[in-house]
Amino acid sequence: MAKDDSALLVIDMLEDFVRAGAPLEVPQTRGILPALRRRVRGARRRGELVVYLCDAHRKNDPEFARMGWPPHAVSGTPGAAVVGELSPEPGDVVVEKKSYSGFHRTGLAGVLRRHGIRSLSLSGCVTNICILYTAADAAMRGYGVTVEERLVAGLDRKSHAFALDQMEKVLGVRVLR
Repeated sequence: MAKDDSALLVIDMLEDFVRAGAPLEVPQTRGILPALRRRVRGARRRGELVVYLCDAHRKNDPEFARMGWPPHAVSGTPGAAVVGELSPEPGDVVVEKKSYSGFHRTGLAGVLRRHGIRSLSLSGCVTNICILYTAADAAMRGYGVTVEERLVAGLDRKSHAFALDQMEKVLGVRVLR
């Protein structure tokens, strides 16, 4: 059981998104790394559960063709690993996902239930995809959801701003700007 009822979700901070030249590089992820590393350390100190939600695609995942994206975060490859600056530690939980939402066909709901979690802080990438869809599922499941803008990275400024606006105005997410 976590010392409180909150969890920090670190979403898709993986080699294939963060590293320069990576297959699906999101340059903004490197800008949020220092603040996110501090947030993860603080969460651990306070006894807050830290959960890593990690894309873990099959080699020929239909998402690649549907979205026109190159293969990325293929399960078992170095690109699917959490970046070293944020490596999971004992006590952290790693949940693999195959789609945008961290809840869709994963064990996340069970993990949160076992730890008595009621509120979630979302961080990572990409603001208008995996952050947004995980926030939507969390809000619809009754979790209190917070997103700190300095801890999420978007593909571009416009879609990043749109997603934060949707989370705040439509889903009731507490967005800290």
